[in-house]
Order: sequence, then C-alpha cells, then structure tokens
Amino acid sequence: MSLNNSRKRVQTIAKKELIEFARDWRTILAILVIPLLLFPLLFILFPILLESEAEERQSMQLNIEIQTSLNQSEIPEYFNDSNLVLTFTELASNNVSQISELETEALRELRVDSILKLSKNNNTFTYGLFYLSTSELSLESRSRLLLILEQWEQDEVELRIEGAGLDLDETLNPIQPVGEFVANDVATKGEQSGMLLSLFIPLVLSVWTFTSAIQPSIDMTVAEKERGTLEALLGLPCSRKELLLGKWLAVGTITAIGVALQIAGLLFAITYLASANLFTLPSLSVFSLILLFVAVLLFAIMVVAIELAIAIRSHSVKEAGSILGPAVLFVLFPALFSQVINLDNIELFWFGIPVVNILLALRELLMDRVIAEHIVVWILTSIIYAGSAALYAARQFRREDLVTSIS
Repeated sequence: MSLNNSRKRVQTIAKKELIEFARDWRTILAILVIPLLLFPLLFILFPILLESEAEERQSMQLNIEIQTSLNQSEIPEYFNDSNLVLTFTELASNNVSQISELETEALRELRVDSILKLSKNNNTFTYGLFYLSTSELSLESRSRLLLILEQWEQDEVELRIEGAGLDLDETLNPIQPVGEFVANDVATKGEQSGMLLSLFIPLVLSVWTFTSAIQPSIDMTVAEKERGTLEALLGLPCSRKELLLGKWLAVGTITAIGVALQIAGLLFAITYLASANLFTLPSLSVFSLILLFVAVLLFAIMVVAIELAIAIRSHSVKEAGSILGPAVLFVLFPALFSQVINLDNIELFWFGIPVVNILLALRELLMDRVIAEHIVVWILTSIIYAGSAALYAARQFRREDLVTSIS
C-alpha cells in the first residue's frame, strides 16, 4: 500500500510539473514542432536547395578573358558555350604562370571572372588559370574551364594515340577489371545506409537529448526556488526521493517526447528518400532496435539526473543557464571524437568510457553489429554511470540549503 501511495505521489508531482511547463506556447513549439521538422528539413529541403543552387550556378553568364598565342583554329569548340562570354587577347609572354597587378585588380574588381593564359610549346599546350576564390562567379568559371581543359586533354590524347597506330583501349587501359565495376562491394544497400546513418545520428541524438533537458531541468528546480514554489512542494506529504523522482519523470518525459519526435522526423525523411529511390532503409534486426532504445534510455537517465543536480545547486536561473549551456560541450566533444574511432577490432575499454560508450554502441547497432562483450560492457557501465548520477542528484535534493527558496 505504501509503495502504491509513493508511486501516486511521484506521478502527481510529475503531472503538475508537466502541466506548468507546457503552458507556454513557445515551449510546445520547441518540444513538438522543431524536433519533428528538423530531419525532414535537413533531408528533403536541403537537397532541393542544393539542386536549385547548382542549376542557378549552371545558368550564370561568366566573363572569361583568354590570353593566347594560338590561332583561333587551334582553340577547340568546347569553349563555345552560350553562358561563357569570352574575350580573346594576345598573350604578352609565354610564361603563363605569372599575372600582372592590372590583371589581379581586374579579378578583384569583378570585371572578369577568371583569366586563362594559353600557349603552345612544340606539341605541348601549357596554361595558367587565375581566379578569385572569394567570388562565386569566379569559382564557377574556374570549375567550367577545368572541365573544358580536361575534355580537351582527353580528346587530344586519343587523337595522338590513334595517329600513332596504337589501340586506344589497350594503350589507355592496360590493366582492366572483369565485369562492370572495379571492385565489387558485398555489403547490401541496407548495410551501407546503416553505416551512413551511424556517422551522424549518434551525434544528433546525444546533443538533442542533452539540450532538450536543459530548460525543463532549470524550470523545475532553481526557477521554482526563485518563485518560492519549491518550499510549497516540500510541505506536501512526500519524501525528497519522491520529489526527485517526480521531477525526473517530468523532465524525462519532455526529453523523451523531443527525442521520439526527432526520430519520427528522421524516419519520415528516410522513408521519403527511400520512396524516391534516393536512399535505402537500413537493415536492422529487432534485437538491434531494442538495444538502441536501451542505449538512448540509459543515456537519458544519466543526462537528466546530472542536469537536475546542476540546476538545483545553482543560485539563480541565470547561473544554471550559464553552466548547463556550455556543458553541452562535454557531450559534443565525445560525440565528434567517437565518430572517427575505427569500429573494426576496436579495443573493449572504449565501451566503458562515459558518453563515448553509448555513442559507440549506437554506431554499432545502426550497422546491425551485435557483439556480446561490447553490449555487456556498455550496458553495465551505463547503468553504473546513470545510477551514480541519480544518487548524486538525490544528495542535492536532500540538502536544505539547496532546496529552500532564494532570498
């Protein structure tokens, strides 16, 4: 009976915190809308914007100055592009690697987008290409000119090989693979997709879990001290442990909703890309999916407990924000570091390091790698870290100087 009453008190505290936190429409926006739209915007709109930008760049008219000692008949037709406005001038010197101050000034003032210096020495064509890397038009002209020069070189090589009476394919490709591809990948499309997702999903999930718990942790601890409502809660027939559990349950619920919606947005984006044949769904077993949930849950327990402890120890909302905001770096740095760790023949101790262990576990599971010793280590260490964080938070809630209102 006592256990049942304790559970009801914890639920009542959690319900009260959730209702108070969700009253502000901006909170609903931050918790529900942003995570739900994050991945669809990233996966769907971003490629569309990139494609639109590429089309816009292709339609740009570029002003290119070609300085050459060649006759017009020696210049290939590749330069005859309607979007290239060419100005031909006489090459002053056969040294095509030098540029004058006046030419540099013309590039900097955007009077020309690039300058191509072209000469011929016996049977060898030499060129120098000058552009301004801080100008998009200049960068685009450089890219187009390099493509033209590459095509010109390829055709010139083929003409000279055929002119010498040699077989073109045997000369250019003396070592050839059997079949269509140079190397045949035995990994399935689903496995490849899982590896691709493992390179950024652990990073995004860990950072979002940490950041989504910051505001509710502050609002339900130090903010209540400033408002003077925390003492009212202490007057209720509930223990400090029940108070902590109720607040943890509320913060955990808010964090879980945000992470769940983020995952839903990710799944929607992946499904959309898969339906458009732009992406393949990763191949994951049911056991891997269960372990993924366990890993995120253990990480969330630890994060919420730590943030509640830090927030209750703070003397003001401003101080709590100034501490918890930069504290995301303690998740971001391990997250970035764990992305470059080679999972093949990885040492076991990596799965015992805080934060890194969960991130490496997420990477392996997204690739559907279920390795028993790795799972045992990261689950046990995560339970230890989460339990230690919960005990630390409980100690803070038992301190009278921390839970009484700020005068």
